[in-house]
Amino acid sequence: MKNKKNIENMENSIEESKKIDLRKEIFSWVMVFVIAWCVAFLLSRFIVINAKIPTESMDDTIEVGDKVFGFRLSYLFSNPKRGDIIMFDAPNKEDTIYIKRLIGLPGDTIKIKDNVLYINGEEYKEDYVDSWYNSIGEYEYTLGDDEYFMMGDNRDHSTDSRAWGPISKDAMIAKAIFKYKIIPFKLKNLY
Repeated sequence: MKNKKNIENMENSIEESKKIDLRKEIFSWVMVFVIAWCVAFLLSRFIVINAKIPTESMDDTIEVGDKVFGFRLSYLFSNPKRGDIIMFDAPNKEDTIYIKRLIGLPGDTIKIKDNVLYINGEEYKEDYVDSWYNSIGEYEYTLGDDEYFMMGDNRDHSTDSRAWGPISKDAMIAKAIFKYKIIPFKLKNLY
């Protein structure tokens, strides 16, 4: 009889242990998902940004439907460089992010004449721009301190600093690092 009681106690103990193990297992999986969500949230909020391109303003470099991955910390300890492709707060639309190429730096004089871009009096060669067809006439602007001149690579179909003026460094969200397409999957470095 005593053996039977011991066996029942052992069986109850094993059942109780299984219940505790199942609870621990469920709790550990919940914790994994919570931690993964927190890490993803922190990464997307403070370190990286991912955006889908809705317009042709950066064709052929970045096309409609491409997804772009940007690094938010790029300009924390360094200054933007001419030619960088930057994601920034749109100066004319709340809660909108634009992506354009940095053309002019603080102190530069930007001049556009007969669809040719001049920076500080010298023609600026751009191998990423095919050609411009629509003339905006003559345009000249000298950038002040903390003013950056942004332009889309598809000059005929881009609303950029020619329309809304320069942006400040504070408006910059991230430097675009690479673009990709989901279907068919392609990954391309932007530099």
